[in-house]
Amino acid sequence: MIQETIVTTQNGEGITHIAPMGIHVKGDSFIILPFRPSTTLNNFLETKVGVINYCDDVRVFAGCLTGRKDWPLKPAQEISGKVLDCALAHSEVIVASIEEDETRPKLFCKTLHTANHAPFKGFNRAQFSVLEAAILISRLDMLPLQKIESEINYLRIGLGKTAGERELEAWAWIMEVVDNHKRNVKT
Repeated sequence: MIQETIVTTQNGEGITHIAPMGIHVKGDSFIILPFRPSTTLNNFLETKVGVINYCDDVRVFAGCLTGRKDWPLKPAQEISGKVLDCALAHSEVIVASIEEDETRPKLFCKTLHTANHAPFKGFNRAQFSVLEAAILISRLDMLPLQKIESEINYLRIGLGKTAGERELEAWAWIMEVVDNHKRNVKT
């Protein structure tokens, strides 16, 4: 199973990096597949630890992909790392082994500590739409513009029916990136 999460890592100097990431869940273990090159991969290779944050505030997902990466953090409990303040739960992990790959190495991580902070009450359709649109903009250079526009139009239906202020704000950030991409593709 793949879960959409926010992964926080730090480099050796303690600078935190926040990245949305689909992670593979295997019982109490996780497989994280960051692309090369990436700050997340570099930080995991340097420190061997990170935090998997479970978050229902889709602005964090959209924000990280649209240049808004300054989210409130608090110290992790068992590792040298940071947890998102808005995380409903988090798992602090350590890299147990690495399967090398030129494009996407597999980081096999073991859970050191898990904490629940607030109940998860489920996603509405607007939150789903924002998550899917955020994934789309992470692939703007890989997908045809027509596919992106078609997917966005479909996702807009659920957004229009169930969005609150957070989802509308996140959607606007994503649409700004899509509009800029469309202008650049047509020129």
